[in-house]
Amino acid sequence: MEFTFTMIKAAVIGASGYTGSELARILSRHPRISLETITSRKRAGESIAEAMPFLRGFSDLTFVDSLPDDEDYDVVFLATPHTASMKFVPDLLSRGIKVVDLSGDYRLGDPTVYATWYEHEHTDPGNMSRAAYGLTELFREDIAGADLVANPGCYPTCSILSLAPLFINDLVEGKIIIDAKSGTSGSGQKLTQSTHHPNCGASVSPYKVGNHRHTPEIKMVFDRLTGNDIDVVFTPHLLPIVRGMLTTSYASLKDGVTKEDVTAVYQSLYGKERFVRITSVPAIPSTVGANICEVGFEVVGNTVVAMGALDNLVKGAAGQAVQNANIMFKMDEASGLDFPGLGI
Repeated sequence: MEFTFTMIKAAVIGASGYTGSELARILSRHPRISLETITSRKRAGESIAEAMPFLRGFSDLTFVDSLPDDEDYDVVFLATPHTASMKFVPDLLSRGIKVVDLSGDYRLGDPTVYATWYEHEHTDPGNMSRAAYGLTELFREDIAGADLVANPGCYPTCSILSLAPLFINDLVEGKIIIDAKSGTSGSGQKLTQSTHHPNCGASVSPYKVGNHRHTPEIKMVFDRLTGNDIDVVFTPHLLPIVRGMLTTSYASLKDGVTKEDVTAVYQSLYGKERFVRITSVPAIPSTVGANICEVGFEVVGNTVVAMGALDNLVKGAAGQAVQNANIMFKMDEASGLDFPGLGI
């Protein structure tokens, strides 16, 4: 008797950017999710093979201006800019469609905090409060029962996963300092002076020091894990590479905590995880192209140095979004994602 299953119908809104194209790449080979529609106002009428030559032979879709009202989808991925996703979510949910939002619109849970950091009033606060925060390894149960998942930012994913065992097990205290570095693809396709190659190609540049929008997102999760008000100092830097991210964080260990204690909590939380790999020194090349976050640590006196590396477009965005969709539809979490990093 041949086993058959129903394919899950998906669409990507805003598919012409780096994150959208990465979603299209991953979904083009997913065994259970069928990418039916991709939208882009600026590329409407253009074939995906023209816009994304790397997908020639893997997809024959054509960009459309907007999602058809009469089509039934099981899940829609929103690869839209901040403040745009909230315009789509209410209608999609009313149609019974599950949503994975890759923007920052539903991550923070609090419309007041959102307005402060994004300088824009949130127009859908009711759905904001019901959205599951999609950091898969920490909040699987919430994701499994959700119809709206707020996919985390790339910096928060790397920072939080590298530090979470310490917070969950109450091993650290005081201020947390996060030094984070990311490739230029993290800022999107639009050319800016700071990402113009002559300005960034031979430099490592800090930016948005003290006011980056991922700061409250990181703090929100640490507060949730501990029940305390955690003081987070987060400084991002631009690396002269296209994709990849490295975070190095510093925290004070509580009295009596040893390196053996730290080792034990990392092994306990991540020892059986498919997409978090414990290593002595995380390396960006090991994660590029893969849905993997490498984490590592070292204890220096009473300070723990926690490190993380990932591909900001995969585990930091599109790959984690697919991982969350797999959970939402009760599939194997690794479906469509079980491939290694490039290594170079």
